[in-house]
Order: sequence, then structure tokens, then C-alpha cells
Amino acid sequence: MARRRLIAATTVLLTAALLAALATIGGEAESAGAAQAVSGQLRPNVLVLMTDDQTVESLRVMGNVRSLLAEEGATFRNSFVGLSLCCPSRSTFLTGQYVHNHGVRSNMPPSGGYYKLDSTNTLPVWLERSGYLTAHIGKYLNRYGTRYPTEVPPGWSEWYGSVDPSTYRFYDYTLNENGRLVTYGSDPGSYQTDVYRSKAVDFIRRRAPSRQPFFLSVAFLAPHSGGPREAGDPELGTPVPAPRHHDRFASEPLPRPASFNELDVSDKPALIRRRQPLSPAEVAAVTENYQQRLESLLAVDEAVRDIVAALSTSGELERTLIVFTADNGFFHGEHRVRLGKVLVYEPSIRVPLILRGPGVRRGRSVEELVANVDLAPTILDAANARAGRVVDGRSLLPLTGKPRPQPVRPPGETERNEESRAILIEGPAVPGVERSFAAIRTPRYLFVDHVTGERELYDLVADPDQLVSRHDDPSLAPVRAELGRRLARLVDCAGATCR
Repeated sequence: MARRRLIAATTVLLTAALLAALATIGGEAESAGAAQAVSGQLRPNVLVLMTDDQTVESLRVMGNVRSLLAEEGATFRNSFVGLSLCCPSRSTFLTGQYVHNHGVRSNMPPSGGYYKLDSTNTLPVWLERSGYLTAHIGKYLNRYGTRYPTEVPPGWSEWYGSVDPSTYRFYDYTLNENGRLVTYGSDPGSYQTDVYRSKAVDFIRRRAPSRQPFFLSVAFLAPHSGGPREAGDPELGTPVPAPRHHDRFASEPLPRPASFNELDVSDKPALIRRRQPLSPAEVAAVTENYQQRLESLLAVDEAVRDIVAALSTSGELERTLIVFTADNGFFHGEHRVRLGKVLVYEPSIRVPLILRGPGVRRGRSVEELVANVDLAPTILDAANARAGRVVDGRSLLPLTGKPRPQPVRPPGETERNEESRAILIEGPAVPGVERSFAAIRTPRYLFVDHVTGERELYDLVADPDQLVSRHDDPSLAPVRAELGRRLARLVDCAGATCR
């Protein structure tokens, strides 16, 4: 009898030890079954809606985004991208790292493009490993599919990715649908934004409700320019609005902030000083482009409406963390820049960011500086999953709950005396140069160090339109020195040192 009791006790101890060992082994990549519940509840679904080249100002025409997401969630008023260009920015979203750590510095080889990123160690891989069903619809990384059009990148359970170069056509484009190439035509039913909407709605209807959480990424081309060229288009690249939205904003005036067609650019670096003021014909072209970009966003806004409705009908809406953002901003004549991004000024680096979902306070407005480097850490935090890289960003979820008391700053205290967060802003790689500029963006200042040796310094409280660079102002020498020291630390930072 005693011998049987000893055997039983030994068995219990061995079983407990085995379970503890298995739990330790599974810490990095939890199994789908073991990771379903966090604090006794199912883990949230995650839906990321990303537009291409969208400005914060343009959100005003997206009524569904404002009513269904912003009013029901948190709006980040100071959201930036670390490098204002498609592929580097999207690679930051997929890794939680600044470009100097993930290595994608441009859209094209050898410094950038899809094949530059290590896709075996990205957000979808981490989420799929932790038990999520993952799906991507739409644009991915520049040059995806140019070598192997039927390749499905690692980590995606379902895949409906646009194949370059057809990504930049609103009609007559090709999708890789789970390893099978499908070409869409020029009929109204093939309008790209609507197809992406339908696929997202279909995915939700098929996969929800379920105890297994999902991660759905929907990446729209709008309001980026794309074919086909239409009659009456200006001599600029423009998007193609859905037929039902053509000329909806034909009379919409072009915003003209103080930086529009800037009169005096003598304080700017040579790349701006070389630009001539916009002619009346160029202003008319910029205006037409702006109007068409707004029109192209109306179909995206309808897609948001239908996707949210599908979540609601399936009973998954309150369980889903929704992230709405853009990969970069865009110029419409500010600082004499007719169109584009990449540069360090606010229209280029500032992007929309809205979160709605479990734990996010309704109608919250967040003023703290955040960046696209924070998106992956935020999603991992919500999903209770772990990264396979050292991430440079931080979770934004603590900022979306109850308002926090703001410290009272003593009169006369300058930013160099406070421990405010700073965002690293970088320029893309150019021939022979790793980065064309490095900049630090704080709540008050933007300090830029160009590879040419030129510098810029803007006091964004006194000069939000960045009209006068004060890089030679003696009164700001202490500020300039402190920002230079902080920037020197950020350009090679990793992990916690980036935050």
C-alpha cells in the first residue's frame, strides 16, 4: 500500500514538472488552444485598415470613419511615421522597428522593396504562431510579386495580395489569392476598393464568430495615384474615384495654409530653395489632384461602414480592436511641393491614427506623440503575443483609457528640461547615402540634420507651419545642442533606447 502511494505521489510530481516545463517552452509561441483567454476572456480580433498617402485633413470627408471609429474610440492627434515612404513605413508597421533596424530604406532595390525585408520574422508570423488566424487584403510592400507572383508571404493564413506593378491600377489589376493569380477587369464591379471591401466582409462572415481570434489587414490604394488615366486629368498622377463618386468634390477649394506656395524659402535647404513658386496652372493641377483624392476616399469610407457592419452582425464588433491609419502623408503645394511625401515637413510625416475596441475609451483624444513604430507593439499587447524582434515602439493601449493628469510646467521651463518623448524621422536612402536626413520631432521642436550638412530647427508652438527655420538663432543654441544630442542617440537606437 505504501509503495502504491509513493508511486502515485511520484506520478503527480512528475506530471506537475512536465506541465511546468511545457508552459515554459510555450512561452515564446503560445499554442492556439492555450492562448485563447486573457484574464478569463477571449483575446480580441485585430483589424487594421490602412490607406496610402492620406493626410489628416482629408479625414473630414470620411463620415463613417469619424462616426464609427473616431467617435467610438480614440483619435491620436500627433501621429507620425518614421520615414514618409510606402515600403519603409509599412515595414515599420510589420516589425515595430525604425528603418535603421529593419533595413528597408526605400521602395526599390538594393536599399528597399519587399525582398529587402526578412518576412519570416514579422507581425503576422508572431500572431499566427500565438494562435491567430491571419489574413491580408490589398497592397503589401512595394515590388511584391515581381519575382514570384504566387508567393504567399510567411505568417498569412489567408492571402489576397495585389501583385506589382498592377497594384497601382484601380482596374485591370491582379491579386494573388492564396497562391492563385486572379485578374480583375475594367467593369464597375472590379473597382479595386470595392473588391477589397467585399473580400474583407466575406472573410468576417466566414470566420466569425469563432473562439479563434483573427488578425485582418486591409490595405487600400486610395488616395494614392493610379491608373487608368482619365479624360481631363491634370499633368499629375491622380487616383481614380469610384464611378458613383466622380466630381463629388469638383468645386472643393484647395486648402491654403501659410506654408502653401511658400513665398520666402531662403531659410530652407537647397532642395527647397531650388523650387520655383507654383504657377497658376500648377495650382490648378494640384487642386484637381486634391479633389480626386478626396473623391477616392469616399469608397474607402463606405468600405469601413460595411466592414464595421459585418463585425456587428457577426457579434464580433465589441471584441475587435480596429486600427485606422495611413502609411504616410502627402503634399498639396506646401513649401512649393506640388505632390509627394518623403520630406520632413508636417504634411508628409503626420498621419491619421484612430483606435476603437476593447478597453479604448469612447471619444478619447490623445495628444501624446506616437508613431507607426508603435503599431506592432500595440497589437501584440492587445493579443497577448510576443515579438520575434526587439521592437522600438511601445503599446498605445495605456493612452486610450481614462484621462491622465497632465503635469503643470513651471513658468519659463523649456522642453530641454522635460522628459518628453521624441520621434525619430529619417529620410530615405539615396545613391551612396544611407539616409538623406535624420530629424527629431518632439512636442515643441523639429530639428533636422541633412546629409548635405544643412540644418533646420522649427519651434512648432510659435511656427506650426514651419515657415522660419531657427537653426542659426543664438537664443536657441542650448535647445539646438540638446536636440542634437538626443538625435545622436536616436539614429542608432534599439528597443527601449528608442522610446
